[in-house]
Amino acid sequence: MSSPTVPTRVVLLAGPSGSGKSSLAARTGLPVLRLDDFYKEGDDPTLPLVAGSSDVDWDSVRSWDADAAVAAVEELCRTGRTTVPVYSIATSSRVDTEALDIQRTPLFLAEGIFAADIVARCQELGVLADALCLRGRPSTTFRRRLVRDLREGRKSVAFLLRRGWRLMRAERAIVGRQTALGAHPCAKKEALGRIAAAAAGRCAKPRTARTANTARTESSSPSAPSPAATSHT
Repeated sequence: MSSPTVPTRVVLLAGPSGSGKSSLAARTGLPVLRLDDFYKEGDDPTLPLVAGSSDVDWDSVRSWDADAAVAAVEELCRTGRTTVPVYSIATSSRVDTEALDIQRTPLFLAEGIFAADIVARCQELGVLADALCLRGRPSTTFRRRLVRDLREGRKSVAFLLRRGWRLMRAERAIVGRQTALGAHPCAKKEALGRIAAAAAGRCAKPRTARTANTARTESSSPSAPSPAATSHT
């Protein structure tokens, strides 16, 4: 149930993998909750596979613990602190936990490829200030993602190339799905302006979010990417 007295609100920052969410979040100077740290671990039996492959589909929302992510967002909004996992993408495992304390900050960012999937739940809790989906050229996103993933040794080169090609072809559908879930599609300049407005207390009216089940059904059609398509960050 929503509450008008919640002291802190969140801007959810979504977008395809490699769209620049982390770098934009850092530019704002606001506290940041890394939603990609809520991935399931590599030995979780519920992890989905890419159709026709033995690869884990890290671009499916079913590879992510949405309940834990929402709980962390709500706790930060109501108390200013929470405990979050530290996730290693290279090993597909949670290697530690850490305390996140935003003190009395009235606004923070929660960024990650599945951020749009919790728009409706954050609206219901009364903690949502805005929800954004970064978008750009698929070819630019592909190059940025591949350079980052190779530099950080996130997965094997073959896996990264297969995944990168699949995501580039699906990028417009990815943005469309996240928009349908309630995230406003925009480039970085507009995103920074909306975040500044939210920090000043001028919260944008969030887009009407469809249910996750509806969007998931649409994204599972033959012409669309896998559920919640985005990426292993």
